[in-house]
Amino acid sequence: MQDQSVSGRVIKAPENFLDKGGIQTVLSEAKQGRRSFIRNAFAAAAAGAGSAMALAQGNPIPTEGGDPNIINLPAHSTGLGQGVATEGYGMPSKFESNVQRRPSPGLTQTTQASVSFAPLQSLFGMVTPSGLHFERHHQGWWDIDPSKHRLMINGLVKSAKVFTMDEIMRLPAVSRFHFIECGANTGMEWGNVAVPTVQYTHGMISCSEFTGVPLITLLELAGADLKKGKFVLAEGADGSSMTRTIPMDLIKSGEVFIAYGQNGEMLRPEQGYPLRLVVPGVQGVSWVKYLRRIEVGDMPYAAKDEAVHYIDLMPGGLHRQYTSIQECKSVVTTPSGGQVLLDKGFYQITGLAWSGRGKIKHVDVSVDGGRNWRRARLAHEAMSKALTRFNMEWIWDGKPAIIQSRATDDTGYVQPNYTQLRAQRGTRSIYHNNAIQSWLVQENGEVKNVQVS
Repeated sequence: MQDQSVSGRVIKAPENFLDKGGIQTVLSEAKQGRRSFIRNAFAAAAAGAGSAMALAQGNPIPTEGGDPNIINLPAHSTGLGQGVATEGYGMPSKFESNVQRRPSPGLTQTTQASVSFAPLQSLFGMVTPSGLHFERHHQGWWDIDPSKHRLMINGLVKSAKVFTMDEIMRLPAVSRFHFIECGANTGMEWGNVAVPTVQYTHGMISCSEFTGVPLITLLELAGADLKKGKFVLAEGADGSSMTRTIPMDLIKSGEVFIAYGQNGEMLRPEQGYPLRLVVPGVQGVSWVKYLRRIEVGDMPYAAKDEAVHYIDLMPGGLHRQYTSIQECKSVVTTPSGGQVLLDKGFYQITGLAWSGRGKIKHVDVSVDGGRNWRRARLAHEAMSKALTRFNMEWIWDGKPAIIQSRATDDTGYVQPNYTQLRAQRGTRSIYHNNAIQSWLVQENGEVKNVQVS
């Protein structure tokens, strides 16, 4: 990528950002066709089968002195373990204490950290544990007494209504899996800032099972005018009084709901307890936390966080406003930045894909910087507006490789590379970056974040 000039300033691209010529040089010997992959995989499988056969016949597999972790029985195989927990909340193993959300000191701070990133590189499947869900606060988080919390419905309605938590939780509920992604996720990559790991490049996304009441149910109870009412304003009860405009068309479809449950339990305080809005496929700022009011109106409200923030500066200088839908996107989480491949051989490339417009149709993976692609395997049936886990088998030959993933959703939209994205959106944006992510595997096995233009 060439150096860029912005407002008279020349911005140097980091040295580990590659242009097409760089890819050609790095990957000149890294081609690997499907036929050789199958041949190598068969050889690896045959070697494994030989070891299994030796064990089945009672023949020991040669080792140097034997593995003491097998020969010497550990304490947990000879002693009495702990009993069930009689009180308290279940916790992960102490050996997993490094798997945690992490803040970034490079982002705008208030009196305390306002963002924490989910450790995508350490997660499995599609669901994010509640304790590892990313956080974004505009005025800190609160632990609100649910017995005192109220939700008002007003505006273009027959009669304004105020609901208690008890009244809301007695209404017919739904439970659905959806991702929530901050509009600024991957935002630092817009400015050629090569943050080191997938936790920092893409960690402002999580996926949960949310439980609650469809918003349309509450609007109907208040007698909302669904003909004049084209939008609603959702307002939160935190110090920032976060307010967002939501189109009525999304609400009429039944997709938007008021959630009090997450992953089988009540919402966590940092996730909006006791009540938050769920707007599937739409950027996370619209999922208003600590929800206290819904106003029905006939036009967008142009609240501060949709008139000044969370907008896109287009190449011609215009602002693109109300760009809420999170477009089709994916990222390889293993191997990814900060990880190390210890030796050449068989690996499973795995990652996550999602689309704010529907289901993931398929994901393609490249190990040569996008010159050749192979179809990945989806680990489960894709759900609408939820994370989808994908996997692909790979034999690393010890040579440099650039790993990428490219998702396609069921509308036919294909995730763009940076050249395609910048042609439409320019270079001065912060939000809504869904370009293809690239990871460089070096000969020593270290994986780095690079940007392929």
